[in-house]
Amino acid sequence: MDTRRRSVLAAGAAGAVALVTGCGEGDGGDASTPQDPAEGATTPTDGASAPAPAGEELARTADIPVGGGTVFKEQEVVVTQPAAGQFKAFSAICTHQRCTVGSVSDGLINCPCHNSKFRIEDASVAAGPATRPLPAKQITVEGDSILLM
Repeated sequence: MDTRRRSVLAAGAAGAVALVTGCGEGDGGDASTPQDPAEGATTPTDGASAPAPAGEELARTADIPVGGGTVFKEQEVVVTQPAAGQFKAFSAICTHQRCTVGSVSDGLINCPCHNSKFRIEDASVAAGPATRPLPAKQITVEGDSILLM
């Protein structure tokens, strides 16, 4: 049984290595650089185009105040509108102690746990103890809907 267990663990490790290797970039590019979504995509043979992936609707554009934002706790995302028509999304999980940010006011995303503050334009740290910005999240605006991708 010990031999069987080692075989299963070895197979699982090999699968994990294959998965990580498959996800790596073969061109030596930075893994944080967004990839072309069409890269590696297949085209239907009947001439029809594949539908674009739909995201989850978070809000209507009118629901996000200019110069402010809204925290979506369930989705762990905060959406801001630094300037009219410019929407940004970031993780709602604070980079200091992983608390969920609580509000957006006065151009800042505020964490209630230790009072870290992040700028709505780029989620850079405006006041610590956090030392790293909130990671960006991908959204798209279709009509007056803001979709989390």
